[in-house]
Amino acid sequence: MAQIVQRNIQALLERREVEKKNRTSKDRIADAITKFTGSMLFVYLHLALFGTWIVWNLGWLGLPPFDESFVVLAMFASVEAIFLSTFVLISQNRSSEQADKRADLDLQVSLLAEHEVTRLITLVTAIAKKLEIEESHDPEMDELAKDVHPEKVLDTMERHQEAIDKKK
Repeated sequence: MAQIVQRNIQALLERREVEKKNRTSKDRIADAITKFTGSMLFVYLHLALFGTWIVWNLGWLGLPPFDESFVVLAMFASVEAIFLSTFVLISQNRSSEQADKRADLDLQVSLLAEHEVTRLITLVTAIAKKLEIEESHDPEMDELAKDVHPEKVLDTMERHQEAIDKKK
């Protein structure tokens, strides 16, 4: 593996570790709860708890029922669902923020690569013209040698999307 790739991997891993350490205690708690509730242990515990609750209140264990209509069980499950969905949303929001950061980084790297390629095309075209290579006079080369302005690309994409939306 190329040394630059190893360096990049190491830098990304270190960055993730720093971000992980910089999480707030609220984020750590939400992550721990989300991780646990997304596990099979959580499923097994609920099967055991709800199964016992139902069997007990159906009278199959010979014990006096405490929730014959299962209203308390339904309320318990509803409140739990509210809290669990909140913790999941907290974790998803943070994951979304991380994805946005990665997308921004991706865009910056792509823009830098595009700029570098544009400069290389300009340089290679100049060399090809100096050496009188026929392909250097291709009109497409002049177009490729122009810098791409991301804001213009976004504006064009939005105009095209608006035109499509109007047709619907």
